Parts: sequence; structure tokens; C-alpha cells
Amino acid sequence: MSFEATAGFRIYPTHLDPEAQARIVVEIQHCIEGSPLYRPVTPGGKQMSVEMTNLGPLGWCTSASGYAYQDRHPGTGQPWPDIPQSLLDIWSEVGERDVPPDACLVNVYGPTARMGLHQDRDEADFQFPVVSVSLGDTGVFRLGGTDRKDPTRSFRLASGDVCVLRGPARLAHHGIDRILPGSSRMWPGGGRLNLTLRRARPGP
Repeated sequence: MSFEATAGFRIYPTHLDPEAQARIVVEIQHCIEGSPLYRPVTPGGKQMSVEMTNLGPLGWCTSASGYAYQDRHPGTGQPWPDIPQSLLDIWSEVGERDVPPDACLVNVYGPTARMGLHQDRDEADFQFPVVSVSLGDTGVFRLGGTDRKDPTRSFRLASGDVCVLRGPARLAHHGIDRILPGSSRMWPGGGRLNLTLRRARPGP
């Protein structure tokens, strides 16, 4: 079951059952061992409240010098781990069948972490969707329009929910206002794990 909350933005509630969620959590924990979480700095010099790392050939990174995709962890200098097959399958199911993602941003939200309204616009071709997987504590997700001043709506994304931004919503402003601590025990120690799959390079 799924529903289109607004043009181009589709939510798949409980797309992942608890067993599938737990398997992905274990896979991500294993990936983090070789590609540790870090807290990046925005171009404005402010440290973000979320911790992040990446999976796949390319990883989205932010620093004082700007936003960019790069092929190595900025701390370790090592390539990012491969995207697990379980996440590639989700992309194929709800996102894009013919062209795989080449980047997966891993964000971990603590009790007070948030993500301000932003657009995903560092990719080469906006015809490819953005697929977001939520695990752990529920996040209060805010979605606006392509203009930052457009009206916004809020949705609760619970553990196991998947959402997709494509078409008219592909460049919509979006963010996380807050998480609801204690709403899930799926992520060890509490918090929210968000996995965002994208195609950064042009299609083949």
C-alpha cells in the first residue's frame, strides 16, 4: 500500500516489516565499522546536528568549501562501502528499475537532531528519484515546494516507512523538524536512521 501525499511525493507506510528492518540495521552497523559516522560542517561553518556517512561509489559531503559528491570518506580517505543489496532492491521496487543508485547517504539523528529545509539538487539528472528509508524513531518530515517560501505540510515517517520524491516533488524543499524519542527501539541506543538513495551521475 502507498499513497501520493502531494504531486510526485509518495509514501509507502510500513514498506519494510520488522524482520527486514532489523536486517538492514545490522547491515548498516557493519558498514559503519569501516566508514564511521562523522558530524560535518556546512558551507556557512555550522556543524550539523546529524551524524552521517555514505555508501556506494559516491558519497554526498558538505564542508566549509561547499557541497559535493566524492568517492572517499573525508576522515579515513577510504572508498565508501558498497550499498547493500537490500537497499538496491528497495530502489528497484519503488524508485527506478533500469538505472541503479550510485549514492546512499546515511544520516543518524539523536534526540535533538534536525534537518533544515533544503533541496536535493547536487545530482546530474533530476529525472531520477530520491528514495528515503526511515528506521528507528519516528521523524516529523516537512515538505514544501520548489520555492523556499511555498507552503509546507508535515508527515510522520515511522520505522519501516519508505518515501519517494520524483517529478514535481523532485526539487521540493524538505527537512526533518524533530524526531520523537522513544518511538522505536529498532536503532540500537535510540534515534533515527535515515537512508537516502540517489543517482548522482548521469544515467548510462
